[in-house]
Amino acid sequence: MASSTLLSLVGLVLLTLASSQTLGPSLQDLTNRNADFAARLYRAVSSTTDDNVFLSTFTLSNGLSALLGATGGQSQDQLLQGLSLSGLEPQSVPDLFQSLRTAVLQGGVASNLRQGVAIFPSQGVEVESSYLDQVKTQFGGNVQTLDYTTPLDASDAINSWVQGNTGDQVLELVTTVDPQTKLLLATAATYQIRFSPSFNASVTQDERFFVDKYHVVMVPMMFRADKYFLAYDRSLKVGVLRLSMVDGLAMLVVLPDEDVDITSVEEEVTGEKIRAWIRQLKKTKLEVQLPRFLLERSYSLRDVLETLSITKVFQDDADIINMGGAEGLKLTQVYQKSVMAVDESADDITTGGGVNAFSTLPPRLTINRPFMFVIYQQTSDSVLFMGRVVDPSKK
Repeated sequence: MASSTLLSLVGLVLLTLASSQTLGPSLQDLTNRNADFAARLYRAVSSTTDDNVFLSTFTLSNGLSALLGATGGQSQDQLLQGLSLSGLEPQSVPDLFQSLRTAVLQGGVASNLRQGVAIFPSQGVEVESSYLDQVKTQFGGNVQTLDYTTPLDASDAINSWVQGNTGDQVLELVTTVDPQTKLLLATAATYQIRFSPSFNASVTQDERFFVDKYHVVMVPMMFRADKYFLAYDRSLKVGVLRLSMVDGLAMLVVLPDEDVDITSVEEEVTGEKIRAWIRQLKKTKLEVQLPRFLLERSYSLRDVLETLSITKVFQDDADIINMGGAEGLKLTQVYQKSVMAVDESADDITTGGGVNAFSTLPPRLTINRPFMFVIYQQTSDSVLFMGRVVDPSKK
């Protein structure tokens, strides 16, 4: 859609967003820091691939922050800096994350979102009981020792953990592990989106999606005419559409103008940019067409984290101090796998219908080319997921 059209859409109705539940200053600060980390992580991952991208940024932030309590020295300093937590006292992070997790995951979100964090030291490593309790209580994770000298058994144990924590939605996080592994961090998440109001499957029909100038795919395109929140970013030439969910979360769909490459937009995305998009949203009547899609993405994130200057914890002299002082104990790899379904699914309380009767036909916004998305909790603006859809016909 051309920029002039999007600008006119935004200008149709100027209604301010309803005031949201406010967090305390310390939790709002942590929310902003997490959004900054999410944007930096997304940029680092998206720059390495032309495919679809899907990251559970909040889960990874939670997992790496849980690792903070096991580290000291330069490893801890780099983790704080890499997570955008510089300036915070390391001792304050667990309680802050426990409070933020409670705020973010309150309400109905838990029924649609399953996630897990686990730290897997090698067998024989003695983990301090206070640290075990911290990971479980403050970060909702667990610590489990594994015998990596039998890689198949270790892989099975990790995959069994991920299945249990995602309701069998994520079946395989790892295929094999290095028998020399000392320590792994694993995170996983699965989310079934339920829009509010929902799209009606009876009006979904196959439409063209322009992957690039030379590739077009036919995909199921959902449709609904309703009142939506919309913004336009003049500097990046992108439209920003908010789609609310029944569980208090929302998806920002970030659609570049037809003559704008999505990679140029991604390079400019920051936590502050996301917050600015949310602040600028205005309500308007609109017809929306959005492709149905399923994303299932798996990442080994060591190299990515090293580009964010988190390096020491992966080295032989890593300062991992709360795991029995084991000599040579270092983090070998960080794994994440996330699954998300975007379709017409609706709870009983959701009113669908797909088409509203307006006295005049509203403008139509068709998401039929590569776009970014950000999923956040509306009362706190906490970013939970970020991703990119280049081809909705592929996971």
